[in-house]
Amino acid sequence: MNDMPDQAALNPVRLAAREIFPPGTISPEARQALSAGAAMPAMPRPAVDDIEGWRKAVVASDAMWGPMADQMLAATGSEIETRTIEGVTCYVSVPRGCDEKRGPLYLYFHGGAMVFGGGKVAKAFGASTADRLGMVTVSVDYRMPPDHPFPAAPEDCVAVYRGLIASHDPARIAIGGVSAGGNLAAAAALMIRDRGLPQPAAVLLLTPEVDLTEAGDTFRTNEWLDTTLKTTLPETNALYAAGHDMTDPYVSPLFGDFSKGFPPTFIQSGTRDLFLSNSVLMHRKLRNAGLEAELHVWEAMPHGGFGFGDAPENREISEEVKRFIARHV
Repeated sequence: MNDMPDQAALNPVRLAAREIFPPGTISPEARQALSAGAAMPAMPRPAVDDIEGWRKAVVASDAMWGPMADQMLAATGSEIETRTIEGVTCYVSVPRGCDEKRGPLYLYFHGGAMVFGGGKVAKAFGASTADRLGMVTVSVDYRMPPDHPFPAAPEDCVAVYRGLIASHDPARIAIGGVSAGGNLAAAAALMIRDRGLPQPAAVLLLTPEVDLTEAGDTFRTNEWLDTTLKTTLPETNALYAAGHDMTDPYVSPLFGDFSKGFPPTFIQSGTRDLFLSNSVLMHRKLRNAGLEAELHVWEAMPHGGFGFGDAPENREISEEVKRFIARHV
């Protein structure tokens, strides 16, 4: 940023050590989720250049999340089919009573810090999303580091979108994702626009990692207060970017030129979310360009919602997303 004062010339706020309990302003389920998250340690991350270490970390992550993915898949009410679309593996979840050929379609990009969450986990979260939204959902198992860094992931996402619009009206397709998936939804929308493809009807950015420089205020103020992420993610971001400029709009969509247009956008975060500044800054960027954008911030919510339980606040997010999609798709 231009004309920024030297940090050494500025006065910081100095905070004393303190304990911050889950507030009484949220549901009992949300308070329990915050309490459980606070007891969990931060996950260690390999050095950026430790490729074998990252491969092992991916295997360990898949093993850790595997049982939960199995439970989610066993509980789903949607029919799931694995398909290859434009060379990319996708999981198509169709809830009961939904018409894939005529109804709205949600192109979903999973989270996982740009590195984790593929395979069975992407399949499970795609099915869960379809169940919660009551909408046909295509979950993209995009390529990821350490073997496939940027631009593999957004290229896969755009390729799947291109394949879908060959047989589906773009006006009934919404694209979106959580965390890293929010990054990819925004990056894909920019690529779609810049390549002259018909734009999707709506974009959903749920606690999105749209700025891999992590310059926003809440990367400092919510560090460790966010019971999900705990700390910033410089290692995963550098692994993903693989030497590309972190301010490249396809790497960090916050730096995109939105004066050229962008679909109506729904943005979600929470007051304890490490990525809250991402959401606030993205919303202002879109509104300053005269574009339609909604920002929804939940009380005391950390990154990704209140765990994976049935907290009413988590259900509220789904209801707001459904409302937004119904208005635009």
